[in-house]
Amino acid sequence: MGNLCINRVREECEVKKDLNLLLQISNELNATDLNIDVVIDLLQKQLKADTIMISVLNRKKELIYVEGAYGLNNKDLTNITYKPGEGVIGNVIQTGKMIIVPCISDCKEFINKIGLPYKIDNLDVSFLCIPLKEKNEIIGALSIHKVYRGVPNFNDNMQLLSIVGSMIARAVRRRQKNHEAIDELRKENSMLKQAITERTFKGIVGNSGKLHEVFRLIQSVAPTQTTVLIRGESGVGKELIADAIHFNSKRSTKPFIKVNCAALPDNLIESELFGYEKGAFTGATTQRIGRFEAANGGTIFLDEFGDIPLSTQVKLLRVLQERQIERIGGNKSINVDVRVICATNKDLEKMIAENTFREDLYYRINVFPIYTPPLRERLHDIPTLVNYFIDKFNKQNGRTIKRITASAIDSLMVYHWPGNIRELENCIERCCILSTDDVIHSYNLPPTIQNASSSKTEHQGTLEVILDKLEKQIIHDTLITTKGNITKAAGILGITERMMGLRIKKYNMEPRIFKTHEGKN
Repeated sequence: MGNLCINRVREECEVKKDLNLLLQISNELNATDLNIDVVIDLLQKQLKADTIMISVLNRKKELIYVEGAYGLNNKDLTNITYKPGEGVIGNVIQTGKMIIVPCISDCKEFINKIGLPYKIDNLDVSFLCIPLKEKNEIIGALSIHKVYRGVPNFNDNMQLLSIVGSMIARAVRRRQKNHEAIDELRKENSMLKQAITERTFKGIVGNSGKLHEVFRLIQSVAPTQTTVLIRGESGVGKELIADAIHFNSKRSTKPFIKVNCAALPDNLIESELFGYEKGAFTGATTQRIGRFEAANGGTIFLDEFGDIPLSTQVKLLRVLQERQIERIGGNKSINVDVRVICATNKDLEKMIAENTFREDLYYRINVFPIYTPPLRERLHDIPTLVNYFIDKFNKQNGRTIKRITASAIDSLMVYHWPGNIRELENCIERCCILSTDDVIHSYNLPPTIQNASSSKTEHQGTLEVILDKLEKQIIHDTLITTKGNITKAAGILGITERMMGLRIKKYNMEPRIFKTHEGKN
């Protein structure tokens, strides 16, 4: 009789504990700043579990993620995923039925991705898992990993887990919806950023880190009145950067005058830049304003600035210092409100040392330098540039080129590109003309690119660089096959979606372009 009373008292105590737990969990779930980890901690104290996990199904990605856990010693769970039907958790979510595993070491379905111990203190570990349901929709699973140091009370634990699971399912569903909404917003934000970038930097194509640094510098300097010096090899697109700076400045509606200093003879460059008065020299039958006056209120772009003769450099120094010019043959100073953008592929520092370029002028124009990387330093942009040029020449020449083969891309990726983007553009235009089946093949490429070693322009690199190129190309081809679907591409390559995402980020790839340019390698 005494034992019966003691058991009854124990049962009443357990019921009170359970009710108190449910009340605490209910209060926590109703809080505006819900912390799912607090709910897990409360449940752990009641069940004395070694590990508790809440797993949530991402419906769009068809993957199961660990949303919250106790007892995993700060393990990184971000790359732990299950597919529906995979392991015990995957089976519970797929079937909607609870599973009890008395001894995990004897269960083949327990795949143990997280690395839980199979024994604790030399005792067998059990695993209990129930589905989380909201309005008959399975949204995840609640599971515990526990050593029963006595007679297992699976039924009591499963009953409590079921009650708690039904309570937290709604909260988990809200979090699931929030995560999905955030994913959508991130995608939209990424697309908007890309659209803004394409509109803001018209004609500057690529996703490489070095190019994004150029974009950042353009965005910083464009709204100012600062003099800009654009440096880089011939053919890298310095003029496009000057366009972007002007058309994103407050002077965008004012004149934008471009001058190729290398194309002007030394005896004519001053008259072109500053103008001349009538009768200033033989043949000056009328007055003519120069390029600086024509650009008044706007921007003047001095391309190939390093080719300006020393005699003209002196006058340019005054323009930059005083914002005043004098026409040839005139004696009147004319104020000009002009922003100056210069570009050169010359080594100005070396020219200063050789006394062919004025040091004081160098410091006047080198206020805000922008270095434009050569194509060999941004090889990952080649597929994007190729797609851009194919579209351009399709429209320009009335062609319908659909794609470029993987072998052709391989040839483009190992070439050194001494002529930079201009050379690539000419190459793709040639290929579009030669293609007879609306596909660009390796044999359509110029001979020097088909066999880079013959022209001693092959790209040198370490084994790591070569392997990175190969990996990038494989991922690129797979994304073409899946039309930009990251999940399918990861499945084909036998890696997780997270691993695929990390590699896409590493190689600055944009899966969206494979939907836009379907089938173009």
